[in-house]
Amino acid sequence: MKQLIILCLILPFLFACSQSENDTPKQQAEMIHQHDRCHQCGMMIKKYPGPKGQVHLRGESLVPKFCSTRDMFSFALQPENERQISSLMVHNMAITDWDHPVDSSFIDAKTAWYVYGTSKQAVMGPAIVPFESKDTAEQFAREFGGAVLQFEDIDLELIMGN
Repeated sequence: MKQLIILCLILPFLFACSQSENDTPKQQAEMIHQHDRCHQCGMMIKKYPGPKGQVHLRGESLVPKFCSTRDMFSFALQPENERQISSLMVHNMAITDWDHPVDSSFIDAKTAWYVYGTSKQAVMGPAIVPFESKDTAEQFAREFGGAVLQFEDIDLELIMGN
């Protein structure tokens, strides 16, 4: 009987330890509402064209939203913010309209492919255009110019234009 009680006490801990990161539910994007303002610059998000972004912070219910992926990266790459981030979301521009991106097109920013230096302009200067696949990013770059990058290639130096 004593062994059964010990087993019952230990079993939940063993189960918890055996779960992998892949067992955690995938982060869902928050809707961007008509009057939401950019967390970085304060501009009305839906008023401007181009891809948008949002940052999910550990232990926070408020989700900072951004009028451009450039502003999102400017916020997310700051060392004091980087540590608090649980996920980043960006529009997949292969499946949404440039002038009015829809919330259902948000994807994980860390797995996205980006085109930087394109002729397409977003609200905060040169666009950092996200795509779910490398092929669509390359196709966009052929049509509008720019370099195809992965998430790890984007840093503050690139964003600041250096």
